[in-house]
Amino acid sequence: MNTPQDLPVTPLSPLYLTAAFYKFVDLPDFEDRREPILAFCEAQNIKGIILLAREGINSTISGEEASIRAVLAYLKSDPAFKDLEHKESWTHIKPFRRMKVRLKKEIVTFGVPELNPNVTTGTYVKPQAWNKLIQDPNVILIDTRNDYEVELGTFEGAIDPKIKKFTDLANWVKNEPSLQSSANGKPKVAMFCTGGIRCEKSTAFMKSLGYDEVYHLEGGILKYLETVPPEQSLWRGECFVFDERVTVDHSLQPGQYHLCRVCRQPITNKDEHSPKFELGVSCDHCFDSTTEDQKIKARERQRQCELAKLRSTSHIGNKF
Repeated sequence: MNTPQDLPVTPLSPLYLTAAFYKFVDLPDFEDRREPILAFCEAQNIKGIILLAREGINSTISGEEASIRAVLAYLKSDPAFKDLEHKESWTHIKPFRRMKVRLKKEIVTFGVPELNPNVTTGTYVKPQAWNKLIQDPNVILIDTRNDYEVELGTFEGAIDPKIKKFTDLANWVKNEPSLQSSANGKPKVAMFCTGGIRCEKSTAFMKSLGYDEVYHLEGGILKYLETVPPEQSLWRGECFVFDERVTVDHSLQPGQYHLCRVCRQPITNKDEHSPKFELGVSCDHCFDSTTEDQKIKARERQRQCELAKLRSTSHIGNKF
């Protein structure tokens, strides 16, 4: 795990602690929790997003260390979240620009409402034991993330379902040839995702289909990168994260990617030399799918963002 002592410090680059966490727990009063949680986070000058639903909580927040510790302590003082576990990393980049607490139907949308990870889910595998599991030739390793995430990095030998959104995974599972039953029964399956939450749903779904041996990486890729030394790692590439860092490397430091502000796809410095790239307006991914009117509006939004940056304020056009 990175600590402030591991990172170079300059007077112009304050350190921010980022904490990611989720918990499936029955919250019949989740709507009533929104305002108190939001008020406490704002009082601590925390930025990020917290999702609340009847099925639980899902969040990534960032700020000064003392403030993040205070928010985590505040949440854990609630009996519903007393055993809340989190993953953390340090950065000089401010990952979020505002604080949001949103009410949702699901804290991670899978589209199979009858699933309840509080009742049934796959077997958790600690990061330290993950390498041994996925090197078993009888294990089918599945990356449950979206195609653009997998493209940036994944584990050796993992299957890419090539899905555009998480709700597509259930249909892929039902039709994937390698997952069909044989004379020996259903295969042994291992699944992973960024922080672990998607696998709570995907492995519960696999169990509902009759797969007995279903495993998932506890804490997800982020916990693996935090725990397993690079020289022992079977992870290749960078890991996409849903904030201003865009990707993180094996040291959980911001990687080489940036975001296109129009289509939200990750791009590199090399991509920015494409004739289709225009800052805040288009990239190779979206140039052909947006109209000239949309590009004009995007240019104006980019102009306003640049003016706001000069005034040291934040503009609504910046999502995070």
